[in-house]
Amino acid sequence: MTTQSKKKRMSKLTVVLKNRFEIALDRLEEAKSFAKSMYQTDVFQLAIELAGSEDGLAILYANAPRFDKAGVFLGGPWEDPAKMQPPLAGGSLKLKGVQSIIELLSEMRMLAIAKREYIHESFSAEEAGAFLNEILALNLDLLFPPETEENRIQLDDHIIRAQRLFQYLGQELSFKAIVDKIAEEIDRLTVQRPIMTGRILNMIHMFEPLIESVQDEKTAEALKKYSRAANGPTPLSKDVSNQREYRLGLAEAFVDELEAESKMFAGSMKETGLVSPHHAVLLRFLNRKNPDLIPTALDLSETGTASFNANRDLIHDMIQLSIYPETRQAIYGLARMLDRGVLSQDHLLPAIRRLFELPIHSEVKQILSKPEFERCGISLNGVLVAGVVSVLGQPLGVGQGLNPTCQSARAISLWSQHGIGQLLEYIARAARDHDIDMTFEGETIHSSLITGGVAGEIHQDLDPVSIVLVSHLDKIYNEMMKRTLLRGEDGHKWVNPQFYGEWIPKGFINVINPFTLKVANYSTFVRLFYATHHPEYNEGYELIYPNPVGIFITNVHGELLGLHAVSVQRINKDHNGDYRIYFYNPNNDSGQNWGQGIEPSVSGFGELEGESSLLFHQFLSRMYAFHYNPYEQGDIYMVEDNLVEEVEALAKDSWGKNYVWA
Repeated sequence: MTTQSKKKRMSKLTVVLKNRFEIALDRLEEAKSFAKSMYQTDVFQLAIELAGSEDGLAILYANAPRFDKAGVFLGGPWEDPAKMQPPLAGGSLKLKGVQSIIELLSEMRMLAIAKREYIHESFSAEEAGAFLNEILALNLDLLFPPETEENRIQLDDHIIRAQRLFQYLGQELSFKAIVDKIAEEIDRLTVQRPIMTGRILNMIHMFEPLIESVQDEKTAEALKKYSRAANGPTPLSKDVSNQREYRLGLAEAFVDELEAESKMFAGSMKETGLVSPHHAVLLRFLNRKNPDLIPTALDLSETGTASFNANRDLIHDMIQLSIYPETRQAIYGLARMLDRGVLSQDHLLPAIRRLFELPIHSEVKQILSKPEFERCGISLNGVLVAGVVSVLGQPLGVGQGLNPTCQSARAISLWSQHGIGQLLEYIARAARDHDIDMTFEGETIHSSLITGGVAGEIHQDLDPVSIVLVSHLDKIYNEMMKRTLLRGEDGHKWVNPQFYGEWIPKGFINVINPFTLKVANYSTFVRLFYATHHPEYNEGYELIYPNPVGIFITNVHGELLGLHAVSVQRINKDHNGDYRIYFYNPNNDSGQNWGQGIEPSVSGFGELEGESSLLFHQFLSRMYAFHYNPYEQGDIYMVEDNLVEEVEALAKDSWGKNYVWA
């Protein structure tokens, strides 16, 4: 059969599918609301078949203006396009089952709105276009899949379908808009200095082939900067084709050339937060041949250099054991750890060193192992030490990944700041015994004896410390909360001080009455937070330790999405003279839009690495619970009514719509 006859045959099949799909859509539209679920399945099944070709996608797009009226999304989370969240779209497309095809149909509806083929009463063409550009930018692996045989053989049908969809969307939308968006997205993500940089690196690598065609000079230069940082930012590293060649080049280099290499790698890492694989090769070389240049290669401060000089043997062994191209991001953690002066705490040195040869439990080995680690020859102890270095260097770089474990990620962050000895003990026990224990009101709780937690299954796209610890922390926290269920108050009041540490203030308030589930005494809640946290109302007491608080997460429209755990790190004036709350958000992306003009900033207002910030009253408008020290409290009657009214108005018009106010 000739190629042309195949095309004709495919065309005939597509026509048949088109007719069947449109008939199924007609039947769905004619069905009563209560019966539509019976007819949706036929539409979804035929859509799967059509999505198997570009012609089929065009047919789905042509029918997209009918989807809402027919009831394609009726009764499901895709019903209202205004509630769609770009970060969730890629995950839905990558799931097996009906979810992926519904997400695909939702994207076709978005495209129809963006191109004004379908006018939606509550979602504009501009909003739809922005949504699609964002999901393209967030899922570059779908827009530009690697062209390898391995990739094609191993991909499941639903992934191939998602890639085909993104190619279709890319053809229909402006690539320039996507390039601009990706440059902004990389800027926004790198400034937060996450420990896990896979998402950033995927964006960089996928757009590298397009850099030369980018017209905007600023965008092109930004992408080049990140490409250099991720690959080879120095003359010697750019001129080699692999790490072996680079290592041979270092052996032939003069001292001044090595110093220049060290300075350029350190400068690139400091500017972007990204580490080149060649940087690891350089550091391992210097560790053996010229350790005096290591402070230069890490761009250490005076404190960091002193820490390095005082602990040369430990750092030599740490680099030898844990720094490889595959764990290169730990180099940034090492630099930050030394600059923090962590190793000046003598009692921590043996706790770190014992991880070098710690026996690792078989189940921990299984979850910690990755093929790339086996190929490069790094031991699992080395992987664990690299993870510890990253966490101790970047306490605010820890993320929860795809897991509902914000409490556990927050715990690792808090301990890496103010309870390092405790954290190292938990890491060692979890790695060696696959168990940790905590005491709750006099009773010991062992994680190994608990089944279930907040997260049913832990997704392992996490840093090594989180991989080892989070499942245990999640179980214990959940068990503690269970033991407070009948107390008639929010269990966090008792659990947080026991779980995180005794430095958590004992005062506690929640806006939701646990018996009525109504918002109660909201004005008192607002005044109390001002009187205990705002420098002009709390008698000048400063925040000594991060304060774990609970917030309502809202979307760009201010609608409630759920509850979330963050840490208030500090409260200071910004360069405009406005008081801001600087906080740690464990959700891997601290720059989300919460609606009502409330958009946490990750830079530009004095944020430290990993922090995001909001104006004091804006952050307060999203809070539902906090701890406080009643002995460090100003008079609540000094808080002006207009401040309370401003916060209350924001609250009532966002998450407050989901509650009855007493």
